[in-house]
Amino acid sequence: MGLFERYLSVWVALAILAGMAAGMLVPGVFETIAAFEYAHVNLVIAVLIWLMIYPIMVQVDFSSIKDVGKKPKGLILTLVINWLIKPFSMALLGWLFFKGLFADWVDPQTASEYIAGMILLGVAPCTAMVFIWSQLTKGDANYTLVQVSINDVIMIFAFAPIAGLLLGVTDITVPWDTLLLSVVLYVVIPLVAGALTRNKLDKADDHSRLNHFLAAMKPWSIVGLLATVFLLFGFQSETIIEKPQAIVLIAIPLLIQTYGIFAIAYLLARQLKLPHNVAAPACMIGTSNFFELAVAVAISVFGLHSGAALATVVGVLVEVPVMLSLVWFANRTRHWFA
Repeated sequence: MGLFERYLSVWVALAILAGMAAGMLVPGVFETIAAFEYAHVNLVIAVLIWLMIYPIMVQVDFSSIKDVGKKPKGLILTLVINWLIKPFSMALLGWLFFKGLFADWVDPQTASEYIAGMILLGVAPCTAMVFIWSQLTKGDANYTLVQVSINDVIMIFAFAPIAGLLLGVTDITVPWDTLLLSVVLYVVIPLVAGALTRNKLDKADDHSRLNHFLAAMKPWSIVGLLATVFLLFGFQSETIIEKPQAIVLIAIPLLIQTYGIFAIAYLLARQLKLPHNVAAPACMIGTSNFFELAVAVAISVFGLHSGAALATVVGVLVEVPVMLSLVWFANRTRHWFA
């Protein structure tokens, strides 16, 4: 795990502080950046998010899907957690906290936007960082690749319908044209571009050129993430200064969701008698989020200054330290599995 990945939460926190400071000192700059948009998509943010997502998609090897029949129980566990449990539990927790427990502290419109951001996180299973979590738990790398590849294919077709369903259930108007455009921009096109790039670089099937390219792109992917966080908190600076408790309120249900989903997945993996090198990555995929996609869609659908965008970025801040704690737990409980 490299320096940036190990201390990603630190860099994100610094980007948040820098963005808030800049937003208060030079608000005109952020207003100018916010004006660069087309069809509700901010062009500056779109470029930065592409910088994040494209290298991730290059890592996906669709040829691994042919191995889908091997160890099917691990794949079934991941799919059930990702698509049948996690999105709905995230929506339920968002509704419970922001329409119930925290209703006196958050106005109804902002509460709905926070719930929307949580839902977008819940419908986007992890695609990139899960390779790191798998490595840290000594997971089966090839099987992890199969799981990620299958989830990416499903995401193309399932993300928009499930997100639309849950957003509708929570009484949020769903701009379907913007939601579908976001899926095309941030899932379909990067996925196709990544597959084409991988095919071109890895014709010899020795991974040397591919690995060199991914190593060169990794810093830019992190730069894209931090620059996006910087801009989002610059846009949100006034709101956060006025209501600093917003970060804490969003983080509480996200933490409960993350640890709760892992507990469910881990217990099911043990009941299914999966080997640890399959069980641990399967649970990590179901627990963590494709926050790059969630951030992109939240901005496109609800706007740069929305509570939905803020909720997805808080998800970035929360995820890395939480996932590292789960890696520690998974390694300490290896003896629970065959």
